[in-house]
Amino acid sequence: MAPVADLKDELDIVIPTIRNLDFLEQWRPFFQPYHLIIVQDGDPSNAIQVPNGFDYELYNRNHVNKVLGPKASCISFKDSACRCFGFLVSKKKYIFTIDDDCFVAKDPSGKEINALAQHIQNLLKPSTPLFFNTLYDPFAEGADFVRGYPFSLREGVSTAISHGLWLNIPDYDAPTQLVKPRERNTSSSRYVDAVMTIPKGTLFPMCGMNLAFDRELIGPAMYFGLMGDGQPIGRYDDMWAGWCAKVICDHLGLGVKTGLPYIWHSKASNPFVNLKKEYKGIYWQEDMIPFFQSIVLPKECKTVQECYIELAKRVKDKLGPVDPYFQKLGDAMVTWIEAWNELNPPPQTAALAHTNGVEKN
Repeated sequence: MAPVADLKDELDIVIPTIRNLDFLEQWRPFFQPYHLIIVQDGDPSNAIQVPNGFDYELYNRNHVNKVLGPKASCISFKDSACRCFGFLVSKKKYIFTIDDDCFVAKDPSGKEINALAQHIQNLLKPSTPLFFNTLYDPFAEGADFVRGYPFSLREGVSTAISHGLWLNIPDYDAPTQLVKPRERNTSSSRYVDAVMTIPKGTLFPMCGMNLAFDRELIGPAMYFGLMGDGQPIGRYDDMWAGWCAKVICDHLGLGVKTGLPYIWHSKASNPFVNLKKEYKGIYWQEDMIPFFQSIVLPKECKTVQECYIELAKRVKDKLGPVDPYFQKLGDAMVTWIEAWNELNPPPQTAALAHTNGVEKN
């Protein structure tokens, strides 16, 4: 991989957790230069231990409530969807988010993979969503556009999302886990050295355990929904965000990449617990997927926030009849955007607030 900018002053690493972050020791060579935003899930009275030498902020539910007030209702509790609070409070251009059961993977040669560096490379190079390149990423070292690729499309578009993959434990749903309990994705047999742009008009199941995005381009769409405690569904948080974000990326002419980098996913979650969380989603996705596939956003929607508010209206209108949960989710999507705009005002608004003496520290 060719050297790229490290972006250490422009990128935050967001980690949701319920446990001590010993896993950071393995990531120390790659993560230590960066600022971490740790979002503690569950009981805020439990102390989370972070290894020495890392620059971090740690937020628990009490902090979420204090920062957002009544709007804290849009942040999930007892679910990794709480990570999106870190996206909300970050002030950096880029976000990388990773789960605490993910470790440094090795490529087939045995070399440790710097996942963060690959994500940065993916985000800084264009995507090609309008025409598929059969050599995958034409901007990768040693690759190019193939014969027949239109020259008018070779500039590509800005990349908003970089979706990484996993070695060892695959990201399966509960029924597949139960059918294939011993299946593993190993570097020797399943490692694919490729990054590709997901074509315009194609949805994908986004996984949040190894994910990076340009917060300025797509941040307001990276809401992981209402999941976990008090909700009828779980384990659909990242996929919901992915479906929303992909529809908006397609509308705004932005790109989404998937493939490299790999991380080592160390822990298989309990398939019976997962099934309890997922079973409604497994039914509902047969309505959710056609809903997202059919969406055409109006040309008047020119910002991510405008697109997302329009999506929220349609969620309530079209998915509300499937289950009352979607009415609640649509309201939470609007609350999320209100919170985003409050904590991330446009530059002109922020300057005005400062001159009026109302900017908060």
